[in-house]
Amino acid sequence: MAEIRSLHDAVAGLIHDGDTVAMEGFTHLIPYAAAHEVIRQGITDLTLVRMTPDVVYDQLIGAGLVRKLVFSWGGNPGVGSLHRFRDAVENGWPRPLELDEHSHAGMANRYVAGASKLPFAVLRGYRGSDIPARTDTISTITCPFTGEELAAVAALNPDVTVIHAQQADRAGNVQLWGLTGVQKEAALAAGRVLVTVEEIVEELQPRPGGIVLPTWVIDAVCVVPDGAHPSYATGYSVRDNAFYQAWDPIARDRETFTRWIEENVRTGLDEEAAIR
Repeated sequence: MAEIRSLHDAVAGLIHDGDTVAMEGFTHLIPYAAAHEVIRQGITDLTLVRMTPDVVYDQLIGAGLVRKLVFSWGGNPGVGSLHRFRDAVENGWPRPLELDEHSHAGMANRYVAGASKLPFAVLRGYRGSDIPARTDTISTITCPFTGEELAAVAALNPDVTVIHAQQADRAGNVQLWGLTGVQKEAALAAGRVLVTVEEIVEELQPRPGGIVLPTWVIDAVCVVPDGAHPSYATGYSVRDNAFYQAWDPIARDRETFTRWIEENVRTGLDEEAAIR
């Protein structure tokens, strides 16, 4: 059953050194505030999982907290490379980064298998790609009905999944809507679930295309208004495109990045103020 907690206490209680952590959210509802609390607490040696690691994972990687990344695409949306990600892969700074790369379809199916408590998922994919030769989480299986050879991907079961959502009620049931990506599957696949929300409401009102995660699959709910910034939460905020553009020169230089993290994350200053 979900407990309504402060973000500091929820992160300290649920995320530990060495954990495999999924922070999901597609275009919007990206849990930046929770990621920044991880940086402030210095939780390290993490394996991070995300279908589309963007700036939020660039920050965690650059802060030296990540030993491995499981992903299917990485970049600063609409801008270019993730320079801290790239520096870690090419130069081992601030520490070497192990990669487990997949396709979007492969990652989505891995979450579905994990949520379904199955050991693997089956799909048509990866043909003509060298990705299977680079990971031990992709194999092949022969269909017992048709004889067709198919790709098999190992299930993903993170120790912790962290997501942002629009609303929770006082019992800890959570509702999110808009582009919901794989948040539901990532939550159901995890051992522990932390959700930051824009607000607590007395009753969740059904939304078109909305998803409700019941309290019994969630461990902690934290009220963090604007907790997805610089991404957005449909119905509450808009995407801060200026931040994504400003991030490119910040992340290119190690000293500039380190100073930004110290001044604007470890001290708790919000990103919008940092850009101004």
